[in-house]
Amino acid sequence: MGAKLSRRDRIKKGIRKRLSGSSERPRLSVFRSNKGIYAQIIDDVTGKTLVSASSLSKDFAAEGTKSDQSTAVGKLVASKAIAAGIKDVVFDRNGYLYHGRVKSLAEGAREGGLNF
Repeated sequence: MGAKLSRRDRIKKGIRKRLSGSSERPRLSVFRSNKGIYAQIIDDVTGKTLVSASSLSKDFAAEGTKSDQSTAVGKLVASKAIAAGIKDVVFDRNGYLYHGRVKSLAEGAREGGLNF
């Protein structure tokens, strides 16, 4: 494993020690790859993914930069969550810095109506 990944794993474990998603306030987890960005809303008590969205899914159609796509994914996951009856979440940046695409996704989710 590379130095970047092991560093991110260490940060991720520290974050996950402090926060956990429950049924009344699930966890919004972000994964960032070179090509796309993914968001899941997870109930850690039952271990189930309640809602998910991705920039590479078939129902997603947004153009522009990766940051623009991240904002659109945030709005998409927020609309799916509100349709599923989820309003409040805990944001899990998953070891990434709160900057760039991760920040864009979070702002898009807030614009879509999620509270965190």
